[in-house]
Amino acid sequence: MIALVRLLIMGFVVMTVVYVCLSFYSRSVRRGKLEEKWHQGPQKVDKQTFVQRGLERYDGSIRKKLIWGVYVVPMVLVVLIIYLTNHS
Repeated sequence: MIALVRLLIMGFVVMTVVYVCLSFYSRSVRRGKLEEKWHQGPQKVDKQTFVQRGLERYDGSIRKKLIWGVYVVPMVLVVLIIYLTNHS
């Protein structure tokens, strides 16, 4: 039982590091695309405002929510493997 708790804690720590890295990477890619879009289009607002508004819309998008799969998918797989190993 202690081994399972240790596995879950370490898994959670690793998944959190992966989530933070993936989140920063995804946000920086989105920021780059918004800056490129601002340079190509008509500049009705300043660059900082345009990028900020775009990132606020990004925070509510489905892509941002899909990153949470970093937590859900591995946990479901671990639970499934443990169940199948012990009850098959």
